[in-house]
Amino acid sequence: MLTFGILALVTLGYADASLAERHLSTSCDLSGARLQVPADQTQLIAPTYAPSFIGIGVGTQNYTCNATTSTYALVGAVAEIFDSSCLYGTPAFESAPTLAYDVWSATTGITIQEVIITLGLMPDPAVLGQHYYVPNPVGSGLSPKWDFTSSGVTAGNPNAYVIGVKTGNLPGSDSSDIDDLMVKAVEGDLAGEVFRVETNGGQPPTQCVAGDSNIAIKYTAQYWFF
Repeated sequence: MLTFGILALVTLGYADASLAERHLSTSCDLSGARLQVPADQTQLIAPTYAPSFIGIGVGTQNYTCNATTSTYALVGAVAEIFDSSCLYGTPAFESAPTLAYDVWSATTGITIQEVIITLGLMPDPAVLGQHYYVPNPVGSGLSPKWDFTSSGVTAGNPNAYVIGVKTGNLPGSDSSDIDDLMVKAVEGDLAGEVFRVETNGGQPPTQCVAGDSNIAIKYTAQYWFF
């Protein structure tokens, strides 16, 4: 039943959509879509034009224990990005990331990959692509990457990805939620900016002990690609 819940969520409003033909397009028209960010802050600056994609990310934020500070440090993330363009303008649009989190966080013994295999039984599983971390192409450390080269309307396009660097962040609405982010592209043609908003979960425990195993914390978020 939990698998079906994810399936129903990501396919809601999608079954009748046809793939758009324009380069780097989504399955439903987003020409009227505008990102709304909190007022009275300067960390997230929403573009005044429409995004190319809007998706729901379902996955994990991954952490290792920093023995010096006895706190967890982010070492990456792994997520699938589901097309939510056809939800824009419906009541389900704002609630979808939370609904997805409630289902995802309640599951045991099932991976995202198994969810995607289930979605593969549908004519179109509504997967835009994958999110993970890679070596920073312009510096040191790791950088987030959104890779749409193997799924959806951009499948087969080797440039349908973006690697970015964080340029702004706001705390999540709850202490258990990861921050909202604004990310600027440093490589790839998928987008010039990526916004992570409507976050749920993903935060690690506040403390750890040296030698603790790495942990993966489930999360969901809404991603806007401009």
